[in-house]
Amino acid sequence: MSGLIKNSKLGQAWLVLLLSLVFGGMLAITQVTLTPRIEANKLAETRTKIPSLLVEKLKETGVTLINFHNVSVQKGNQTTNYMVAEAIHDNEFKGWVIKASGAGYADKIELLVGVSPKLEKIGGVFVLDQKETPGLGSKITEPVWTDQFKQKSLMQPLVSSKTKAIKPNEIDIITGATISSVAVTDIINTAVADLKEPLRQLMEKK
Repeated sequence: MSGLIKNSKLGQAWLVLLLSLVFGGMLAITQVTLTPRIEANKLAETRTKIPSLLVEKLKETGVTLINFHNVSVQKGNQTTNYMVAEAIHDNEFKGWVIKASGAGYADKIELLVGVSPKLEKIGGVFVLDQKETPGLGSKITEPVWTDQFKQKSLMQPLVSSKTKAIKPNEIDIITGATISSVAVTDIINTAVADLKEPLRQLMEKK
């Protein structure tokens, strides 16, 4: 009798393992299949958002040329890759829109950050992708919060403030979503610090 019970438990364990492998494989296949489509959708959304994120706001038809650059930044043994859009209108360079990402509370947060040609000022911020807590961290996507980044100076790093933001470089934290709020300012600060010199060099080559 005990042998039958033991065999039954062993059979159940193998069944659970088999099902885990099957479902894991299906999820992996789904991820591989959907990833190119998701990235294509993000690129299309990036193109649409670029005019409104520049320091000098343009209509959607106002950007006559967008050049995309992949910029790799090496820090120690770590390489960070950025996609940077160069916006041009009537042969005049209007600024950059940087796609940057970093760890949030629940998962990775992806941002689009519009900056002036010399990375001195923010035009706007758009959350391209996030999986933060609904009703709390997810509020980083709401314009009522992201609008406070508009026209912020980048001459010094942004600082997340738990009290009412007073200083020019301060950003209000979302109540109940400190980690998500701080993550956004950290992503922007890191991207600006990483890209200031590479983008300067890029422009000198033109």
